[in-house]
Amino acid sequence: MITIVGSLKGGSGKSTLTFNLAVWLALAEVNVMLVDVDPQATLSDVIEVRNEERFTPALTTQGKNVLTAKHLQTAAETLIDVGTSDMESMRLALTLCDRVVVPVPPSQADLWSTQRYLQLITSIERKKPLDIIGFINRGDTHHGVHETNETAAALMALPGIRFIKPRLSQRTVFRRSFSEGLAVFELESRGKAAREFMGLAAALYPHLVS
Repeated sequence: MITIVGSLKGGSGKSTLTFNLAVWLALAEVNVMLVDVDPQATLSDVIEVRNEERFTPALTTQGKNVLTAKHLQTAAETLIDVGTSDMESMRLALTLCDRVVVPVPPSQADLWSTQRYLQLITSIERKKPLDIIGFINRGDTHHGVHETNETAAALMALPGIRFIKPRLSQRTVFRRSFSEGLAVFELESRGKAAREFMGLAAALYPHLVS
């Protein structure tokens, strides 16, 4: 399966999610291909840190040169990190993928951005249907803050996107683990963030946990 982790807005956490999913898939002994076509190259940077520290499993990233149906289908699972700085690659990837996973932080600006992203996706000519999945990323952890639940309700109401309930909260351990080249569940295997991520991964790859 070819999965894009993308959005039109910076700071959505797509590179962090892509990296954590890649480590999780590799540990499950799935043949995974990582494609970084975001000019910021954040995903490539964290993979470099991971390999310099000699953490296992080691990972590698590919560039835009593999954005062809033939190349992308050589792995059991392909993850593509795309950014708006290269709209040509974004559009090309959208013609080739099977699904798009959209991390949505809890804010009105991110909802507007998600709506624009959906409009972009629907403007792309494709030969087969596309599964578009949205979830709350970087959600509030304080029960007195209601913006996360309000954003989730609004996301559920958006046409053209399938909302899933597992969410990732705004937790320092995501940033800390990422900077060290580790998945969040590698750094704190029993922490809240690890449990949240495992729930999300199970929702995205149910065939691997059944």
